[in-house]
Amino acid sequence: MHTYLALGDSYTIGEGVPLYQGYPYQTVQRLRTAGYDFHAPEIVARTGWTTDELAHTLTTLRLLPHYDIVTLLIGVNNQYRGRDSREYATQFDALLQRALLLTGASSRVFVLSIPDWGYSPFGAGRDKGLIAGEIDAFNTVAREASQRQKIRFLDITGHSRADGATPEGFVADGLHPSPATYRFWAQELAAVIGAGLPTRQFPVD
Repeated sequence: MHTYLALGDSYTIGEGVPLYQGYPYQTVQRLRTAGYDFHAPEIVARTGWTTDELAHTLTTLRLLPHYDIVTLLIGVNNQYRGRDSREYATQFDALLQRALLLTGASSRVFVLSIPDWGYSPFGAGRDKGLIAGEIDAFNTVAREASQRQKIRFLDITGHSRADGATPEGFVADGLHPSPATYRFWAQELAAVIGAGLPTRQFPVD
């Protein structure tokens, strides 16, 4: 049975939706449908977390010594709080190192880009261009750090600015993604995870 650890913030815990409709559980369900044996995902995430808060919590937990898959999606709260991207770079790199220690292989770690909340109903009336520029800067940091470690970087930001930027793409708070948006993330993530596993048979939507 494969093991999967999902690290992050509200996007990973699935704020506003049942746990099974968040992207980690939807990803596992897609992988199971494709014939892979997966335990339920283990999730270390909380709404509002920044990179340092996630890192601190990881030092307090008793995790498995090894995971087959680790995903990381973190940084939106660094941006929202006005934190520095250089600080983010250092802390994000440390989180990648922890993920590599837990998997033992860069091919088993996957980074998801930060969605752009400026395109959400919650972001209406705010400076969308400023938010987008800051999100892009943080994502550049995450992408470059991932590339240095030969870790797959999955860009979901474009979807958050296009197909995902509809009222149906969010829960009632107008900020956090709906199950349909998580479904898109899970589809993309399951495909890249499955590419490194023995078979590559995925359901057709």
